[in-house]
Amino acid sequence: MSTVKNTFFISHGSPTLSIDESLPARHFLKAWKEQVFTQRPNSILVISGHWETDVPTVNVVQQNDVIYDFYNFPEQMYKLKYPAPGAPELAKRVKQLLTESGFSHVNEDTKRGLDHGAWVPLMLMYPEANIPVCQLSVQTRKDGTHHYNMGKALAPLKDEGVLIIGSGSATHNLRALQFDGDSVASWASEFDNWLKDALLQGRYEDVNHYEQKAPCPKKAHPWPDHFYPLHVAMGAAGENANAELIHTSWQLGTLSYSSYKFTAAD
Repeated sequence: MSTVKNTFFISHGSPTLSIDESLPARHFLKAWKEQVFTQRPNSILVISGHWETDVPTVNVVQQNDVIYDFYNFPEQMYKLKYPAPGAPELAKRVKQLLTESGFSHVNEDTKRGLDHGAWVPLMLMYPEANIPVCQLSVQTRKDGTHHYNMGKALAPLKDEGVLIIGSGSATHNLRALQFDGDSVASWASEFDNWLKDALLQGRYEDVNHYEQKAPCPKKAHPWPDHFYPLHVAMGAAGENANAELIHTSWQLGTLSYSSYKFTAAD
């Protein structure tokens, strides 16, 4: 069984990532297997900002359906498929690890498929849809440390060949999107740059407490759903992990596609 040394946080931006060839992030993800992560994982665990629950929840299914959880987008997007197998054994293992680490309630969802925070990036990264995928939810009423600790609990999965991906957005304020002009809003670039510096310098505790430490935290993330997947990926990388910025681009002036690779300390 091949060990996976990395965890990842991917900013998945707009659902149009699924069809828009003009987006640099689309080409970054399409080159994933050749340029970013050449190893073939046994299975994939995705923590997506589009699945919010009161307690950690995994989807336990044999076969994943796609969820079209976006509205008023081009019709062709609602015909896209990503028929990846489910990963019920991985789901049970996630539940076991979280429970053993003190998360007293972990739920199983036996119906849910993959939301677009999972299937849109995966469709570009692993288009064959032949690697089993499990999803784990975020808890928006909890804090960054809760999600970091979830990640810490899941670190043993890397030794079992599991690729752990947090899928969210480095900045995510849908009410502040700019539909005219190409300039990036100052508050968005300030937060994005702060995040890059904090991660690359290993200041993970600052990222856990970003509401107190970062510039414009409420402007960058009015709601934390798209930021918490980062904390899980960060925690799963382990103590003193090394962070690397692997992609950065912008859409609509405020939506950052900054994505990170975490490598476990030797």
